[in-house]
Amino acid sequence: MKLLAIETSTEACSVAVYVDGEVMARHELAPRRHTQLVLPWADELMARAGLRKSQLDAIAVGRGPGAFTGVRLAIAIVQGLALALDRPVLPVSTLAVLAMQGRGERVLAAIDARMGEVYLGEFTRSGDGRVLAAGPERIIAPGQALRPVQPVYGVGTGYSAEAGALVTQLGDALQDFDASTLPRAADLARLAADAFARGEAIAPDQLEPAYLRDKVALTLVEQGKA
Repeated sequence: MKLLAIETSTEACSVAVYVDGEVMARHELAPRRHTQLVLPWADELMARAGLRKSQLDAIAVGRGPGAFTGVRLAIAIVQGLALALDRPVLPVSTLAVLAMQGRGERVLAAIDARMGEVYLGEFTRSGDGRVLAAGPERIIAPGQALRPVQPVYGVGTGYSAEAGALVTQLGDALQDFDASTLPRAADLARLAADAFARGEAIAPDQLEPAYLRDKVALTLVEQGKA
């Protein structure tokens, strides 16, 4: 199986190529540089792998949630490539990709959604190290998050949002956390390969982002500036 994977839903720009279980990747904290880096990195990794784009079986994308601009960029690039190559796409939750870096049996992935909110997704870990959704993804004020029934390990920028309100809210239900964690395309590629094996690839024109929120900015009144 041969996949190209692109994840730009956060400050990190991340691209990977998956070839029969082996992964090569580029990953960098690069705010506002995603547009410049994604396609050159994809070409570089494909060349290192000795692959032509026509040899790809599918293209994977982090579908969000995350920054609106980054999610839209990844969706647009992947959709364009897949249509040009007549290949299917594999959309994967950015929260699931993030959760792959967690530890233990249960992981609560959290991305800072700005505007006083976080994107949250709880996952369980399977025997092979992959993660499975334990409930719906949601957007919520961190101080209103429900405490998990079982202890969780936290990953993602949501744990530093609003002065660490999510950490306070979860209390001793949070085993440990890493607020610096950002999603990686290498993990996206592994999850996408599993999804491809399950027959979950879709046509490019069916690809949709997962924003979880329709509103992108606070009004002046909401910011207290009116």
